[in-house]
Amino acid sequence: MITKQPNLDSVTSINEDGSHYIIHPADVQGIFTFWRRVIGVLLIAVYVALPWIPINGAPAVFFDLVHRKFHFFGLTFLTEDLWLGFFLFSGLGFGLFYATALFGRIWCGAACPYTVFLEHVFRRIERVIDGDCNARRRLEQAPWTGGKIVRRIVKHGIYLLAATAIAHVFVSYFVSLPRLYGYMRQSPLDHVGAFGVMLFLTGALYFCFSWFREQFCIILCPYGRIQSALTDDDTVIIGYDEARGEPRGKANDENSGDCINCLRCVQVCPTGIDIRNGLQMECIGCAACMDACNKIMDKVKRPRGLIRYDSLNGLAGGKRRFLRPRIYLYTGLMILGVGVMALFLSRLKPAKVEINRMPGRPYYLTDTAIRNQFRVVFTTKKSEETEFNVTVKGLPDQATVAGLEGSFTVPPQSEIEKIIFIQVPRKGYQGQFTIDLESLVEPGDFTLRDDIEFLGPSPYILNAEEEQKEAAKKESSHE
Repeated sequence: MITKQPNLDSVTSINEDGSHYIIHPADVQGIFTFWRRVIGVLLIAVYVALPWIPINGAPAVFFDLVHRKFHFFGLTFLTEDLWLGFFLFSGLGFGLFYATALFGRIWCGAACPYTVFLEHVFRRIERVIDGDCNARRRLEQAPWTGGKIVRRIVKHGIYLLAATAIAHVFVSYFVSLPRLYGYMRQSPLDHVGAFGVMLFLTGALYFCFSWFREQFCIILCPYGRIQSALTDDDTVIIGYDEARGEPRGKANDENSGDCINCLRCVQVCPTGIDIRNGLQMECIGCAACMDACNKIMDKVKRPRGLIRYDSLNGLAGGKRRFLRPRIYLYTGLMILGVGVMALFLSRLKPAKVEINRMPGRPYYLTDTAIRNQFRVVFTTKKSEETEFNVTVKGLPDQATVAGLEGSFTVPPQSEIEKIIFIQVPRKGYQGQFTIDLESLVEPGDFTLRDDIEFLGPSPYILNAEEEQKEAAKKESSHE
């Protein structure tokens, strides 16, 4: 049952007056739909399970904002490691572009979180409660009776529960499951920030999945708008073989093509397009039309593949090219990015030593010495105790160091701050010099280094003061 015929002049889900035309896609069975559901269920399971899986004493993925630590599959990163996020997000974005150049919007149809939750959670709930596409359309047009009201209350109540559950799992990535459970047993006013995020996410998810639906992909998501710049005539997309299908006609008409104009491909489309009109912005590459068309071809005893994965060149009967200039360019850039990331990661250590000058005066001058005060922070990202064996190098003769013992232990995934005093005798001071702080870290047996300048007055001024003092002493002794 089709009530609105798709066209290339307007978006199916938007009426002429700008209101939302609700699309009720029919359910479909087939190999592509089966694997989409398998992938969707696996992705949802991974999303829910990651906060439960402990690796090295922390959840598999945990962005601990309270302690400013980020745990990612056994690796722990601190706030100063956030620059690595550049490689993560740019890599994900570049990988998406790369996949689009090869296979079109395969990400949108199979792995996009929005599609996964919409198709495999919320549309499943709707089909169970309201029935198939024809039953849902009849219910939408029916007057408000007691039965319709009950169905709407039940459906939207389950929608709210599902949105709340998804939002709580998301929040657990930032506060951990035990802490989230503790928050849930307390007043929301005790944890306004976490509660506000959860409330906002629940409302946004409920709004999108219960009403906005495919309009998010068509109107808000920028990826659909730029796909034309990422694809070319050799990109593998879902397309209709016009040469084989046209002219459309009945199955028993020998003069017609293979398309019998059953509109099954339109009925199952979640964005309401007619794939026979060619590649369109609304197409998310879900392959529902392929499974639907293949089923029809089986019934009319015609070969499958009237709607299939192919390039525009292939659908037009031309030569298909998998490797082409943009693929070589993308591959080269990807190799370069991976190489740079690997170089930086090879220099990343599971511990850190940082020395900084204490606030206030750069140095302190006494009658006999020059003193500098420093703050040294020893940090370990390891899930075990870490021993630091510290050596201070670059000091002149007779210099002393106070506040820093040679060896000490830092608890797992924590830091220790030391205030050290370095003092150099005035006599023989030759000006500022560099202090090298070396720490042998165990276990791992690697060395961390940091350096800082020891500051003091100009040796000329210091010597002049010393000469004045000596002269004053001589004058006082003569008197």
